[in-house]
Amino acid sequence: MNLFVETLGQGPDVVMLHGWGLHGGVFARVAEQLATGFCVHLVDLPGHGASPALEMFDADAVADLIASHFPLPVHVVGWSLGGLIAQHWAARHPARVKSLALVATSPRFVRDDSWPHAQERKSIEAVAASLGGAFEQTLERFLALQMMGAPAARDTLKALRGELFSHGRPQGLLPALQLLLEADARALAGGIRCPAALFYGARDAITPLGAGRWLADALADAILYEFPQASHAPFLSHEQDFVRALAQHLEAQA
Repeated sequence: MNLFVETLGQGPDVVMLHGWGLHGGVFARVAEQLATGFCVHLVDLPGHGASPALEMFDADAVADLIASHFPLPVHVVGWSLGGLIAQHWAARHPARVKSLALVATSPRFVRDDSWPHAQERKSIEAVAASLGGAFEQTLERFLALQMMGAPAARDTLKALRGELFSHGRPQGLLPALQLLLEADARALAGGIRCPAALFYGARDAITPLGAGRWLADALADAILYEFPQASHAPFLSHEQDFVRALAQHLEAQA
């Protein structure tokens, strides 16, 4: 299967994995700044952007697929859904992942008695139920939820809306949403040995700060960066602070 990948810059390889409903272009501004010292690869996950869909969006299979595109060791940056895939990639192919940067993500996206650091299952199920009849409106409401509580949320949301279909209309969002309902990658954390930087917004309702703190404790080598005023997309709402911290992390591991 061919994945759509945009590449820019020169230097150590950095692979960036986006969140649900979007595509690699969401990282364009961050990538442009990193490209002065790194070769940055913006991947469209299966069923998103210009990449073809999979019948089943299995985290292990998707991680293996992306790893096959990058056989040499790389730095991996994963946001939300992309961060879940990044955890599987690092656990399954440790020799191919130099470092992780996990952004507003989680090993588990649904709250239950054993995992308070997530939203209610019904919130994700409501998105799934409305995809068929109100596709564009559903994605826009989901984007608005990601920005909720962040400064300049309206401007950030406007920029995201403009990018939403710039790689084409996504064809496989429901299987990926099903993964978010079912995923539980907590058992992987103990086997991830590479250095990790964790970036979390204190106002995030989708992947609350508690998920980042749990990962900071569970991973062997992790540093947690907290953004007190950010929501689910600190790389958009606090771009300069995020890029500065991410670049320091990558340079330290290069």
